[in-house]
Amino acid sequence: MTKPEFRSRSWRKVHIKLPSNKSSIHFERHKNSPAVCAICKKPLRGTVTNNVNKFSKTQKRPERPYGGYICHSCLEKLIKSSMRGIS
Repeated sequence: MTKPEFRSRSWRKVHIKLPSNKSSIHFERHKNSPAVCAICKKPLRGTVTNNVNKFSKTQKRPERPYGGYICHSCLEKLIKSSMRGIS
């Protein structure tokens, strides 16, 4: 039986082949997927995906409106459309 902490889905199972030709299951944390734009789904630049706790709040995402949520090109279109009065 596995340890109670490994029974949740936050741990991923990795099947390992040992030198004795037996297979074993190792548990490791899931890797974070890269942040993507909410509109065009392109990966965002200037955001951190792993080791999040090591960085300060300003290093985790850009300091601009919708930083870490919308890419710069979608933000540019959004600002231009709002200035023109288009919804």
